[in-house]
Amino acid sequence: MRQSHLFTKTRREAPKDEVAKNAQLLIRAGYIHKEMAGAYSFLPLGLRVRDNIIRVIREEINAIGGQEIKMTALQSPALWKKSGRWEDGAIDVWFKTQLKDGGELGLATTHEEPLTSLLTEYIQSYKDLPKYVYQFQLKFRNELRAKSGIMRCREFVMKDLYSFNRTEEEFREFYEKCAEAYKKIFARVGIGEKTHRVFASGGSFSKFSDEFQTICDAGEDIIYVHKEKNIAVNKEVYTDEVLKDLGVSKDEFEEKKAIEVGNIFPLGTKYSEALGLTYKDEKGVDTPVIMGSYGIGPGRVMGTVVELLSDAKGIVWPKEIAPFAVHLVSITGGNQDVVAEADRLYELLRENGIEVLYDDRDARAGEKFADSDLIGIPTRLVVSEKSMSQGSIECTARVDGTTTMIGDSDIVARLSK
Repeated sequence: MRQSHLFTKTRREAPKDEVAKNAQLLIRAGYIHKEMAGAYSFLPLGLRVRDNIIRVIREEINAIGGQEIKMTALQSPALWKKSGRWEDGAIDVWFKTQLKDGGELGLATTHEEPLTSLLTEYIQSYKDLPKYVYQFQLKFRNELRAKSGIMRCREFVMKDLYSFNRTEEEFREFYEKCAEAYKKIFARVGIGEKTHRVFASGGSFSKFSDEFQTICDAGEDIIYVHKEKNIAVNKEVYTDEVLKDLGVSKDEFEEKKAIEVGNIFPLGTKYSEALGLTYKDEKGVDTPVIMGSYGIGPGRVMGTVVELLSDAKGIVWPKEIAPFAVHLVSITGGNQDVVAEADRLYELLRENGIEVLYDDRDARAGEKFADSDLIGIPTRLVVSEKSMSQGSIECTARVDGTTTMIGDSDIVARLSK
């Protein structure tokens, strides 16, 4: 993409009412636009990053047997009343609206009830199980605290996966597979080293659920990390009784602020019993399906990456999720030979399947470099009179500023690695 064609522009300052670093940088770099508190539009660069995160998640969930669907966000009260979750006392973040012809609708906060109901049409026998179904779907939550940029929104995309199993043993086997898939996801998006699997409350479903928490000063949660035993515990369950169950004592557990980037949750038979999702076992006996829920918010992951990996100059995207692999910058000084060389290199990269943002704007070198650092694409290539005189291209790594000169004939091979 030619940067001169991009309708968005960088800005020196973020909106004065935006307090979250992730949103400040993403707005300044032209990735998102703030519509109101807790609601952001994803602009061309931002959508590319979010789609790359979705691609990573999709690949890892498909690899463990996930089947993707997309359900409606509009929700009838009937199903939710069966599970006891329609009233605000059960879920206090509902967005609800009145229909013109009477009656009430909700905008989904989650999808356990509608998917469980849907599966009653397709699961009758033990031979129909297990099943693992997921979606990337809009969720709406009437959050009181919408001050963390894209990490806590009132409207957001969620990857929600649901497992349907015959036995507790079968469920637990998949539960651990999903935990491993989550580790792969967070490693691929660049936050794996800072992300811990954390013991958290299982609510009414089980003793524990698992959160995936990324250590970060911008985090809203408090966790305790035992580095030697590789155990982490959420503050809400950090009690002597729980630690005894885990076989550890309170003695470098270290207290850390963290951002929850994902969770995996045993559901037992709460929803299958409420909504009639049963299967006939080998003896013909009706048995409720055992369920689990597994969530990741791509936008929340994106915000976490920015909080964790940005520097004083701007965003530093990991290669796997960057909007482009290369930021090509031409410093022409009005020299048409430099323009022609930059154009030629742009076409060469595209022909070889290397995604590139080409800064072909008529702007000063300092402005172009500052914008490049702010946007944060992993590799910057500079074409200038200086580089042309040396028969090479200046290549700079955004992560550490390392600059090397690469021969013109080697550039595609180097970047393809």
